Amino acid sequence: MAAITEVNVSNFDALLANDLPVLIDFWAPWCGPCRMVSPIVDQLADELDGRLVIGKCNVDENQDIAMKYGVMSIPTLVILKGGQEVNRIVGAMPKPALTAEIEKSL
Repeated sequence: MAAITEVNVSNFDALLANDLPVLIDFWAPWCGPCRMVSPIVDQLADELDGRLVIGKCNVDENQDIAMKYGVMSIPTLVILKGGQEVNRIVGAMPKPALTAEIEKSL
């Protein structure tokens, strides 16, 4: 299984410095749609290993990061290249739609 980084303030800048595109899954444990998307993100981490780095950011524990990216609803998936946002996916969606949306940004 591909590694998924638990994003926090201490490792956030290092994650963004990655040469590969970075997907950050903004979520919370109490969020039902987040719990639906989480296993899909886990599967995509394996399927896109070597093409994409994935991190998960608990918005309750990392409010500063969520505010920095203007996360107003969860789940929100933000795709970054070179530290710059290139795509944002808000809300739950089925795996084929989510995969297609992510593939557009790779």
